[in-house]
Order: sequence, then C-alpha cells, then structure tokens
Amino acid sequence: MAGPAPGRRLRWLAALALVLALAAGLLAAGAGQAPRPAERGPPVRLFTEEELARYGGEEEDQPIYMAVKGVVFDVTSGKEFYGRGAPYNALTGKDSTRGVAKMSLDPADLTHDTTGLTAKELESLDDVFTKVYKAKYPIVGYTARRILNEDGSPNLDFKPEDQPHFDIKDEF
Repeated sequence: MAGPAPGRRLRWLAALALVLALAAGLLAAGAGQAPRPAERGPPVRLFTEEELARYGGEEEDQPIYMAVKGVVFDVTSGKEFYGRGAPYNALTGKDSTRGVAKMSLDPADLTHDTTGLTAKELESLDDVFTKVYKAKYPIVGYTARRILNEDGSPNLDFKPEDQPHFDIKDEF
C-alpha cells in the first residue's frame, strides 16, 4: 500500500507547522512574555507651516523635516545634506516643492506654489519626489495646506487613498 499523495503530505506539514507556531506563541504568552507587536513607524500627522518650521535642522536633538508636494519627509538620515550649515538646509522646515522642481535654493522658490512651472520642471519634480524622497526618506505626515483650504475648510480634491504611503490603520 502506497503512502499519502505528495500534495496531501505537504498540506499536513503546513498544518503541523502552523500548529507548532501557534503553540510556541501561546507558551510564550503563558510564560509571562507578551508577543512582540509588529514594528511600525510613527503615525503620520498633519503639519501647519509653523509646526513644520520647528524641524528646520537648527536644533541638534530635533529631527529634520521637509515637505515636497505637501508630503512631509524625515530627512534626518541625510543630515550632512539637510542639517544646519549643510548645502540643502534651506529646503528644510517648509514645503519646498517649487525649489525642488526648479533645482533652486533661491528663497523666492522655497514654497509650495507650483504656479507657472514648465512641463519639464513638473516632470523633474515628480521624478525627484519618487526616486529621491519617497525612495530614501520616511513619510511622517502631510502639510495642512494639502488637506485644508486657506480658510480651514476641507480640500475636497484631497483623497487619502491616493496619497503616497497611505495606510488607513495609521489614520485612527
């Protein structure tokens, strides 16, 4: 008489592995050890211009934040580029979308306003946003301007599900 079919044997081994994993978790919990929660980054938050300005790299013990396209990134790991006295420090503590699009550190360009940018500058903005900021730096929030209108009313064009790095669990 032949043994169980290979597919049935594989299912049995998978079920056994699951039972053993669950039993190990229950034993650890029973021994007074709490199961380790899944690691998560800090929840995203909403930043006013004044709040974001506090994270401009001037204080040694503060993280360094900057916003591009209304998305706030923690650029602290790039302190040699964004910290006090560093070449791109002018971009920090604010939404510097226009400056990133134009590759400019001119104070007049260090704003969220994209009015009048060329198609090439907008393409550059999207490229740098995706390949540099989203690829290298954690998202810690959004600018209030991205979600609210000047008068404080909701921006009806804002759709959380279309935002980079959005996770509904982080919102509650």
